[in-house]
Amino acid sequence: MRTPAVLLAAPASGSGKTAAACALMAALKSKGKKVKACKCGPDYIDPMFHREVLGVESRNLDLFFSSRAELADGFCRHTEDADIAVVEGVMGYYDGMALETDRASSYDVAKTLGIPVILVLPCRGAALSLAAVVKGMAEYRKDSNIRGILLNRVPATLYPRLKEMLETELRKMGRPIPVLGYLPEEEAFSLKSRHLGLVTPQETEHLKEQMERAGEILSRTADLEQICRIASAAVTAGADREKPAAAIKREHAPVIGVAQDDAFCFYYKDNLELLKSLGCSLVPFSPLSDRRLPEGLGGILLGGGYPELYAGRLSGNRGMLESVREALESGMPCLAECGGFLYLHEELKDSEGRAYPMAGAVKGHAFPAGKLVRFGYVQIRAGRQGSGDPYLSGGETIRGHEFHYWDSTDVGSDCLAVKPDGRRKWSCIHARGNLFAGYPHLYLPSLPAFARRFADRCETWQERRGQRG
Repeated sequence: MRTPAVLLAAPASGSGKTAAACALMAALKSKGKKVKACKCGPDYIDPMFHREVLGVESRNLDLFFSSRAELADGFCRHTEDADIAVVEGVMGYYDGMALETDRASSYDVAKTLGIPVILVLPCRGAALSLAAVVKGMAEYRKDSNIRGILLNRVPATLYPRLKEMLETELRKMGRPIPVLGYLPEEEAFSLKSRHLGLVTPQETEHLKEQMERAGEILSRTADLEQICRIASAAVTAGADREKPAAAIKREHAPVIGVAQDDAFCFYYKDNLELLKSLGCSLVPFSPLSDRRLPEGLGGILLGGGYPELYAGRLSGNRGMLESVREALESGMPCLAECGGFLYLHEELKDSEGRAYPMAGAVKGHAFPAGKLVRFGYVQIRAGRQGSGDPYLSGGETIRGHEFHYWDSTDVGSDCLAVKPDGRRKWSCIHARGNLFAGYPHLYLPSLPAFARRFADRCETWQERRGQRG
C-alpha cells in the first residue's frame, strides 16, 4: 500500500516553501485530486493555512515528538484516502533539532517515509551559482532523494533559459534533476509574515481567492503531471501497520471546553484526537465572544495563539474571565499553554505597553520582551519530587516546544524544561492541584499517561460536580 507524496524542501527558511506548497495543493485540487497536507516540525500556522484556506486536512510530522514507527503509522492513517499528499518542509532541508545534526529535519522525515523531494529554489540575484546550490543539496547526503526543482521568483521571460542552463549543468555533473516549473514574482505568491511565521488565516482577507489564483498560475507554469509521477515513487508502506488502540468508552464521558477563536487557535490535531480516544468530548468556546464557559464542563484546554493582539477584548469580556476564574477556583482541571497561560495571568500587556486585567489564576504579569524568549524543543519533567502532580509523575517526561516573544514575572517553577542536548534547562510550569499551565506547547502523545490522567481528573470532577448539583 503506497501513498503518492512529495515533500517540498528548500536551502533555507524564507525560500518560498509555504507559497509553493499552497499553490501546488490548490492546483492539484483544481484538477480533481483529493489532497492531504503535512507540515514538518512543530509549526501550528502552516497547517492552519492548509486546513482553513485550502480546505485540505493537515497534520504535523515531527521526529522529536514521534518515533519513526509512530511517524510512519500516523502519516499512513492521515493520507490513506488521498490521491496525493503534499508535505511542506521546515527551515533548510538538512536543518535538524540542533545546530550539528539533521535529526528531525525535513530530510530525516523524507528518508523515514520514503518520500521524493522537490527543491524550492529561490532565484533572485543568482544564475549559474544555482547549479552549485542544487548539486551541493543533492550530494550532501547520498539518499537526499531530490527528484525535481521548482524555481521561485523567476520572470516568465527568463525561465526557459534558466531551466535549460540548470538541467544542462546538472547533467554535466551527473545529477540529471529536472526543473519542473517556476513561481513568478506575483502578488498571488506573497504571504504576510510575523514573529510566529505567517499571520493567522483569520487576519488576512481574500486568502482563499489569492491561493486559488496562485494555483491557477502554477497550473500553467509547472508540470503537474510530472510532479504526480514523481509523487508515485513514494514508498511509505502501510500494509503492516498495527490497528489503532480501541477508544476508551466511559460511563460519563468528560466534556472538555477547548478555547477556539482568533486569539486561541494553536492545537495539535494529534492532541485532540488522543483526548477523544480517551473518551473525552471536546466542546469549543470563545474567550473573545462567549459570555461564560459552556455548561457541564469537566475540564478546560486553553491553547496557544495571539491573546496579546486581542488583550482589550479579552479583558473587556468580564463574564468569561469570571467564569474561568470561578471554574479554576472550584477545582476544574485545566491545561493552559503559551497564549492560554498569558490569559490566566493577573495582567497582560500588549505590544504598546498597555496593561489589561486577565483571569488572575496565575499571580504574575505578562509583558512583551522585545525578543524571542526561550526557544525550541524541550523535554518537560517534574522540577522536584511530586511537583508535577497530578499529571506528571517523578521520572516521567513529556515533549514539547517553546516559541514566544512575551514573558512573565512568574513562568512557574514546578517543572523543568530541558533542551534535547541537555546543555540548557530552565524552570517552567505552574502545576498545582487542577492546573498545569506554562509557556511550553505539549505534545500529548509523547506521554499518553499524562493525557489519560487529565481525562480521568476531568471525569472525576465532572461526576462530583454533577452529584453536588
